[in-house]
Amino acid sequence: MIVVTTPTGQIGSRLVRQLLHQGEEVRVIVRDASRLDDTVRQRVETIDGSHDDPAVLDKALPGAEALFWLVPPNPQAPSAEEHYLGFARAGAAAVARHGVGHVVGVSSAGHGWPTPAGVLSAAFAMDAELCTSGAAYRALSMPFYMENLLGQLDAIRRGAFYLTCAGDLPLALIATRDIAGTAANLLTDLSWTGQENLPVFGPDRLTPDGMAEVISQELGRPVTYRRMSVDDYASLLRSRGAGDQAVKDVTEAFAAQDHGIYDADWATATPTSTDFRTWCREVLKPAMDARAS
Repeated sequence: MIVVTTPTGQIGSRLVRQLLHQGEEVRVIVRDASRLDDTVRQRVETIDGSHDDPAVLDKALPGAEALFWLVPPNPQAPSAEEHYLGFARAGAAAVARHGVGHVVGVSSAGHGWPTPAGVLSAAFAMDAELCTSGAAYRALSMPFYMENLLGQLDAIRRGAFYLTCAGDLPLALIATRDIAGTAANLLTDLSWTGQENLPVFGPDRLTPDGMAEVISQELGRPVTYRRMSVDDYASLLRSRGAGDQAVKDVTEAFAAQDHGIYDADWATATPTSTDFRTWCREVLKPAMDARAS
């Protein structure tokens, strides 16, 4: 039995489908089972609730051989670290109670970064806590998600996308389909042992300016990259109601990204299969077309 958290998210939903396709028994922890696809809901065992609740975990983990762990974002949390650790403490204790042998967690690249990195540091703290469970653990250590660009569909339609990093320096990328695929491989072959960080990076070494060229070619319209300062991004977050700690958590993460937090892992990662051009063709363009219709 494999237990999957966040089964309706971009990573979790792909993972569940892949595990079912491979004939695995799957149990999901879900806050709203109605959000599961009908064909999925009929084939999985569902546990209602949130996986920061020990009582929910005690229903979900008996008999589980492996657990997929992802902390859902919560911009309203007092701090990213408190949010991540609240989930991780409950998870580590439950994994130990129920003797779950293997855990695969969604984390960030950059373990060992020497200065505070906001949300990324919170993920590192989560990993350390989950390791106290005694289970074999793999922290899937990722850079910038390609899917983050889906939040800028309207801006891209107007001809630009915005990040805080330099336009002429390579930005490490990953597609969520490859995260799900890596997780599925680990969860279905439990021969691995120990506790390690596993960098999961896409095959490209594109700059944001280079990304803009690819987007332009795939969409058939000019799209440019425009760098936003961290201060301007902080102001944008505050205008949308973000509190001081939430702004600090996000801007610290972006500053660490700008200063190379992903570089050491990027140098050692085995590239995944989805390049940025393929992602633009198969994910971004259909999303743009759907928004326009």
